[in-house]
Amino acid sequence: MRPCNRYGFTLMEVLIAVLVMALGVVGGSAMQLTAMRTRHQSALLSRSMQLASSLADQMRANPQQMRQPDAANGYTRLNYDALGEPDPAPPAVLCLGPGERCDSAALALVDLYQLKLQVRDGLPGGRALVCRDQSPWSGGALRWACSGGAGAPLVVKVGWHGKNPDGTPLRDDSGVFQPGVALAVDAGPGPAP
Repeated sequence: MRPCNRYGFTLMEVLIAVLVMALGVVGGSAMQLTAMRTRHQSALLSRSMQLASSLADQMRANPQQMRQPDAANGYTRLNYDALGEPDPAPPAVLCLGPGERCDSAALALVDLYQLKLQVRDGLPGGRALVCRDQSPWSGGALRWACSGGAGAPLVVKVGWHGKNPDGTPLRDDSGVFQPGVALAVDAGPGPAP
């Protein structure tokens, strides 16, 4: 009897090799999608931080407005939601030309208008809020609600409608999306009586 010679691969070996290769491709694709999603969320967080920091600097650069009581301070009236107000109305004076006279209140309105445009254009479903908040964190997460109170710092909060890894909307326990950034501007005198 002659020994049986084998030439090439059997069908079973080919199927196992194709299965292993398919699992590798699927795993690599999943890792790539996760990396892209993480990069996008990181870019949105960075953009939010830049917007909050820029507004905080503009607020500090306008001390006359910041000394006003909260009811008269234009900055404390910011509660902008890009989904509710997609096209923010420009202020009456844009403080651009040499002939335009701008007081601190007009300058605050221009700062807020520019921030609204940047939030609308740079963050999906973006939101920005300035309020007095003693504790912007609750249960380890940022929240939009403001505690207020005398001596509470002015806080700039910026966020967007994020998504979970499975594509569902990212919301907190109360069903609201969370801010991405909360930046304290100053301790301030607190709200006026």
